[in-house]
Amino acid sequence: MSKTPLKQCFAITGSINQFGEVQAVGGVNEKIEGFFRLCEARGLTGEQGAIIPRANVATLMLDERVLQAVRAGMFHVYAVSQADEALSLLVGEPAGEPDEEGQFPEGSVNARVVERLRVIAEMISEEDLKEAEKEHAEQALAQVKAS
Repeated sequence: MSKTPLKQCFAITGSINQFGEVQAVGGVNEKIEGFFRLCEARGLTGEQGAIIPRANVATLMLDERVLQAVRAGMFHVYAVSQADEALSLLVGEPAGEPDEEGQFPEGSVNARVVERLRVIAEMISEEDLKEAEKEHAEQALAQVKAS
């Protein structure tokens, strides 16, 4: 929605509830290790990593090769609690926290999303208005023809 490109060096897993909280998922070790093997086969760059729910950290039991790559800074495992934390990693900039009035910092990813939604809402409203005017004109023409 913000028209901001997402980094393609991450795998992400988790589910998100209606409050933006990232919830635990099953198979997280296998998911991380599978993505690691893909990255390793293509060549580790030091940018690749997996974004996982923070709730899954306690159950991590990763292969020693993955752990070595993490220690060497060649692969990363990021644990997040909120969707905006993952969004910040994916776009490489802060998503933006709302202030007391619910406004996001100007230029932040979330501010750009809000602006895009406003533009879309205005386009829909304009289209609805044009459609309503067209229907009204057609009804008026039909009444004139009928009389």
